[in-house]
Amino acid sequence: MVMRRALHFVFKVGDRTKTATFYREVLGMKILRHEEFEEGCKASCNGPYDGKWSKTMVGFGPEDDHFVAELTYNYGVGEYHLGNDFLGLTLQSSQAVINAKRLGWPLTEVGESLYLTHAPGGYPFYLVDKEKSPDPVQKVCLGVSDLQKSTHYWNTFLGMKIMDKNEEKKTILMGFADTQCKLELHDISGTVDHGTAFGRIAFACPREQLPDLEALMKKENQKILTPLVSLDTPGKATVEVVILSDPDGHEICFVGDEAFRQLSMADPKGNELLDKAMAEDKSDEWFAEQNKQKAAA
Repeated sequence: MVMRRALHFVFKVGDRTKTATFYREVLGMKILRHEEFEEGCKASCNGPYDGKWSKTMVGFGPEDDHFVAELTYNYGVGEYHLGNDFLGLTLQSSQAVINAKRLGWPLTEVGESLYLTHAPGGYPFYLVDKEKSPDPVQKVCLGVSDLQKSTHYWNTFLGMKIMDKNEEKKTILMGFADTQCKLELHDISGTVDHGTAFGRIAFACPREQLPDLEALMKKENQKILTPLVSLDTPGKATVEVVILSDPDGHEICFVGDEAFRQLSMADPKGNELLDKAMAEDKSDEWFAEQNKQKAAA
């Protein structure tokens, strides 16, 4: 599909400080931009929550040509329940393996030059112990209940190419281009549980394709979570998005590429803004003073 590209995966984080340590010091990613919001997102980017939240984009390089992570932090929520929907993000970086060992971050060897570790909150990450490629993030793996049905959805409706099949492992690897981060679908032979930690995968397409994509989903009786809507970010470009849901309820965001390239320009102050927000975040202390605990979603 012309000019579609994989952008990022959204993770909900309960402990922003520990999460920042993992992405910066273990994985070796950079803070690309950090944004604070006083109220919930119109497209539920932060999940089904109305209050104050923040978004931090973190990656190995600019969002124009790197797949990155979007970390959403809701000030009133301390932890989320993991399901079996997100099965891992794989990245290639021997430096990340070195960093994890040096910092004593738990690592399990699960294959030749392959390690499993977990981000705070329990999200699995697979580290390939080899030199970095231009974009070290290789694939995101999602659990599905019916591989054939899911493959049809992503291939036929969303235009993803099938790159590889492994019938023994019950996986299929898909992508929009060989040079981009791939999507791996893994048949878990059961119901997909999204818990409350469920994320969202985002892709860009030319803005003119958004109404057509929405119309196609309506025609095929596929679920649309958020019809075409404009999203504002204070002081930055307004983007248009459509949020879809695949047969297992995985959330999929398509955003207009032209405006998103403006919005996603790296902010040299991103690191500083995140550190400032973390230093000023008194939500833990407030809950302690009230003899309360942050909500577990």
